[in-house]
Amino acid sequence: MTTYRLHYAPDNASFIIRWVLEEQGPGYETRLVDRRAGAQRSAAHLALNPAGRIPVLETPQGPISETAAILLWLDEAHGGLLPPRGTAARARMLNTLLFVANTLHPEAIQTFYLHRYGPADAQDGMRAALQARLRGHLAMLDALTAAHPPDGFDAVQPYLAAILRWLALYPPGKTAWFALADYPALHGMAAALETRPALIRAAAAEGLGAHPFTAPEPPDPPEGSAV
Repeated sequence: MTTYRLHYAPDNASFIIRWVLEEQGPGYETRLVDRRAGAQRSAAHLALNPAGRIPVLETPQGPISETAAILLWLDEAHGGLLPPRGTAARARMLNTLLFVANTLHPEAIQTFYLHRYGPADAQDGMRAALQARLRGHLAMLDALTAAHPPDGFDAVQPYLAAILRWLALYPPGKTAWFALADYPALHGMAAALETRPALIRAAAAEGLGAHPFTAPEPPDPPEGSAV
């Protein structure tokens, strides 16, 4: 039985949600948001998410559109993504999840789309500053991952792994600053995730290749476009 409808574009943040749905096993269907046609700004999509972004997950209780909010919702609905309530492990994971969502992800996005954030003559300086900040964030997350190795699958891993992939790919020709091997705990996490059957299914559905994190290639999706 179909429980959810995921509005997605290949290799966007919706990939994180597709992967988690594959892990958890509830029935779901997908609806492509054609970014080349600007469908994320269509009236139909804006009715679901007035911010005009991807993903949107339609649930029996209504649409949810922020990646971290969807992950929290899915944990409430199906469990398995966060440690038990009231535990130190849950507090730590919530802190990390919101750091990834509120700090790491937005600053990564800025490096991909600098033209949205400043004039052309400022972009080299902006890029260098953002890359320095991202190196610091990744070093901190690497240390946290080494100190608290993942115990099974959780809400943080798919979100963080997707961002590691994007940092290696985008913007094309300007990714030499980033090497996953510089962060051994994150590299180990990413390599382990690539063996998960749910990840293999989700990656195949979006054309992400056999090693989407440790040896990422540009997506070759069966439908739609990543950008």
